[in-house]
Amino acid sequence: MDFELLQRHWRSGVEIFVLSLVIYFILRFIRGTRGARVLLGLVLLLLLLTVISQAFALRTISWLLGHFFAFIVVALVVIFQPELRRALAEVGSQSVFLTISRERDVVDVLVKTALSFSARKIGALIAIEREIGVRGTAEAGAVLDARLSYELLDQIFFPNSPLHDGGVIVQNDRIVSAACIFPLTQRTDLAKSVGTRHRAAMGMAEETDAVLLVISEETGNISVACQNELYQNLDGEQLHTLLTRLLVGVPRASWIGKLRGMFASRKA
Repeated sequence: MDFELLQRHWRSGVEIFVLSLVIYFILRFIRGTRGARVLLGLVLLLLLLTVISQAFALRTISWLLGHFFAFIVVALVVIFQPELRRALAEVGSQSVFLTISRERDVVDVLVKTALSFSARKIGALIAIEREIGVRGTAEAGAVLDARLSYELLDQIFFPNSPLHDGGVIVQNDRIVSAACIFPLTQRTDLAKSVGTRHRAAMGMAEETDAVLLVISEETGNISVACQNELYQNLDGEQLHTLLTRLLVGVPRASWIGKLRGMFASRKA
């Protein structure tokens, strides 16, 4: 009996599973964008109008709402046009397994940059996005959308350059924007020697799961902030180990994280 039921409804189970994955990745992708706030406002407005039209039998509004839903797909394409274009470009140029090698390259670039800036005492603040989107903060800065490289970071944070103030946001292996303003932490247990860059890094780490790389302009010390923790006075080897654990060692609670973790251990 159970086998017959499974034969009869297995397609429905597959459809539910596929649709659940699609909805999950869509929600995860738009999280933290301006489009997400627009979509939320649109949904709330439609729900409010639907409740009012049903409660007071407003036929004209009900008719308009019924015909509006036919154009909802077009509206979503218009709202999320930049995000959709970026997502399709990533799908067409990358694979899941190449992500690991790309993240290792990101770590190498960040370590090289940190050591060079530390030796020259050039201040820098770099946020590397992970699970929680930070595009709201990124869109408020100077949008770059350029490939991450030591040379570009050197030009951005070069003293007195137009973009050296504020932070840089890195997504995957690209610099999304520069001159971004991060929220300052309100913690009172930090040492008085902790400067504005470090407080901005801690503030960003409190609101997101991003990894924040900080180089002090006064001392040249290298620090990393993540998940309310501040790791200070790191040398090159310590920095490389920490960034590898935080960026390449992705959370393995999801099936993608487990798959990537298995692949990474085999490559190592």
